[in-house]
Amino acid sequence: MAEREAPLGRGLLYGVYQRRLRRSLVGQELPRHVAMILDGNRRWAKQRLLETAAPGHRAGAEKFQEFLVWCDDLHISVATLYLVSTDNLTGRTSEELEELFLIIADLAYDLSHFRNWRVQHVGSDEGLPVALVDALRAAELRTKDNTGLHINLAVGYGGRREITDAMRSIVTAHSASGGSLDDLADILTPDLIADHLYTGGQPDPDLVIRTSGEQRLSDFMLWQSAHSEFYFMEALGPDLREVDFLRALRDYATRHRRFGS
Repeated sequence: MAEREAPLGRGLLYGVYQRRLRRSLVGQELPRHVAMILDGNRRWAKQRLLETAAPGHRAGAEKFQEFLVWCDDLHISVATLYLVSTDNLTGRTSEELEELFLIIADLAYDLSHFRNWRVQHVGSDEGLPVALVDALRAAELRTKDNTGLHINLAVGYGGRREITDAMRSIVTAHSASGGSLDDLADILTPDLIADHLYTGGQPDPDLVIRTSGEQRLSDFMLWQSAHSEFYFMEALGPDLREVDFLRALRDYATRHRRFGS
């Protein structure tokens, strides 16, 4: 559980504290891959007595862009953003989803035109509107040769669905090559399954962060997070500050990772 510290304002004291946190990370081991569950957008909007959740989702998208700059400036290589789960696609109203899809399409466009970042959609197209799928594909195509921060946009994503799709892909490829079920049983390994995940070829997340005080994964990167470190913070997603992120990294740097040993 993340430590709690007294909130600081945005003035001089905040800046001093932020710089001190940054200095404390110099020479420390930082994660290569950070996965973020930016939770609490709807509660943020409700607390402000807004009529819909859309302003909260927009504020969350803006915060995601800030978060990615923080990651890039610290030379973190991969960042995964949990945007829409497969459960969200059936558990949210059509009105809220329509607004959210537009916000995500705009986010994908903006990220694909910023710095030297590479954008990748991780998730299923099933249940997503054609316009959003096209926007995600356009962002991928536009950035495919970029070599900077690798950004995974988890849209229409579910960890169980991902593992199921990976197994289906393995079986299909094996059958197409003329292999038998007995042959498949002999070659099936965790590494083979990992290669067929949406994030195949990428490092697993070293650190998974969730905002809003909730302490659960919500079907996010179930396979990849087997040995990840977790950090939970109280701030609602749109209220996340850079000092909150730096505290998470400071906490990560003090941990001794065992990788199951």
